Amino acid sequence: MINTIAIQGIKGSFHHSVAEQYFDGKPSLLECMTFDVLVDSVLDQTSDVAVMAIENSIVGSIIPNYALIDTHNLSIIGEYYLDIQHNLMVLSGQNIQDITEVHSHPMALLQCKEFFKPYPNIKLVEAKDTADVAKSISENKIKGIAAIASKTASKLYGLDVLAASIQAIKHNETRFVIVKSDNKDKRDTDVNKASLKFELDHKRGSLAAILNVLSDCKLNLTKIQSLPKINTPWKYAFFIDVTFDKYSDYKKAKSIVNIMAENFKILGEYKNAKS
Repeated sequence: MINTIAIQGIKGSFHHSVAEQYFDGKPSLLECMTFDVLVDSVLDQTSDVAVMAIENSIVGSIIPNYALIDTHNLSIIGEYYLDIQHNLMVLSGQNIQDITEVHSHPMALLQCKEFFKPYPNIKLVEAKDTADVAKSISENKIKGIAAIASKTASKLYGLDVLAASIQAIKHNETRFVIVKSDNKDKRDTDVNKASLKFELDHKRGSLAAILNVLSDCKLNLTKIQSLPKINTPWKYAFFIDVTFDKYSDYKKAKSIVNIMAENFKILGEYKNAKS
C-alpha cells in the first residue's frame, strides 16, 4: 500500500503535479530538496515510492538520475509524461523592467534562456527548486526578483504571472518515473514496457548485436543512454527502454541479452504511459 510519496521540491513543483495526477488525488507528500535526499527516503522507507524526473524533450536525459536508480537498485514501477509550461512570476505590482534577477531550477533556466535575450540586465540565478523560489519571494515579500515556475505555484503563493509559457519550445514534456526500493516480488506480466541496463566492451559490433536481438524479438527501442563506467576506461553501461506487444517476445529477448552482455539488470517493467 502506498501512503507517502517523495517528490523533488515542494508543493507547486512539477514533481508535485505528477504525484497528484499519477496517484489520482491528494497524496501524502514528502518534500525533498535534492534527488539524493529523495532516494534516501525510499531506501530508509520514510517514503513508499518517489517521483523522479528522468528526461526532458528539450534538454534530454537527466544523467545523474539514471546513476541514482542504478546505484541504489531502485525499481521503476511506472512513468508519467507531463507537459511543462514555465511561467515568469513576481510579487504583485511589478513589471519586467523592475526585475534584476530571475531564480529557478537549472533545467527551467536552460529551457527558458531564449526569452531573456532581450533583457541583458536580468541575471539568471540557479536554485534548487522552482516552487521554492516562488514561495520564498511570496513569504519574504521580495521585489526585483522573479521566479520561473508552474501556474500552480503562482496560485499557491499568490504571485502575478508576468509572462506565460516562456520556454523556448512550446511543446515541452518531461518524463517522470515512479520508483521504489527494489524487492523480489513476482514481476507482473501484464506490462508492455521495460527499462534495462547492461554493460558492453568497447569493441566492434557489440552494441549492434544487442540491437539486432531486440529487433528480431519484435521489441521497439524507445530510448538508449550510455554512461561510462567509472575507473574502467572505454567500457560503457547502456540504459535502454523497450516496448512490446507480447510479454513472451520480451522474455525471449531479455534472456538472450542476459547471456550476451555483462551485468544485465532489469530496472523496471511497467505500463507504457504513451500507449
